[in-house]
Amino acid sequence: MTKTVLGIDEAGRGPVIGPLVMAGVKIKEKDEKKLIDLGVKDSKLLAPLQRERMFDPILEIVDKYKIIIISPQEVDDALNSETTNLNWLEADHSIKIIDELKADKAILDAPSNNIEKYTEYVENNSKAKTQIIAEHKADMNYPVVSAASILAKVTRDSEIEKIKQKIKMNFGSGYPSDPITQGFLKKHYKDY
Repeated sequence: MTKTVLGIDEAGRGPVIGPLVMAGVKIKEKDEKKLIDLGVKDSKLLAPLQRERMFDPILEIVDKYKIIIISPQEVDDALNSETTNLNWLEADHSIKIIDELKADKAILDAPSNNIEKYTEYVENNSKAKTQIIAEHKADMNYPVVSAASILAKVTRDSEIEKIKQKIKMNFGSGYPSDPITQGFLKKHYKDY
């Protein structure tokens, strides 16, 4: 029987504008080479146009995929909660992806410093009988996680563009380190 592997990653962790996006891609282990041949790598190492060009070919290669757009309000609620935080929010959405896509093995780009506890949480709360591997920099080390990283980043970039079209202003990337975002916030914080 052909083994399947699921890669999960996010884009938009820590912005001041825009959503957090999580993506999962499921592929037969024997087909992972197709992702390598396509040139997938961590989305941060690719230019926006390269990521966009890979989006549809990735969807054609993988067996299934799932993209979840997490609203800024849901992120804020997790950050302001007494019982959860951003890592557990990400873990909960990873579990949704694992339970829906059902692969033999799931590789997660772990946001938590305590990988053992994070892995345990996902294993204990998932209904799927999936082997969980959580690692830092999984998006750099596993093509299937790189593919998920690209889907998440392209989707987040698209969501940012929708906001810019809606308000008819350029606020940059939405990250606090971006000078354009900083300028927008200084000038228009009260307006939005």
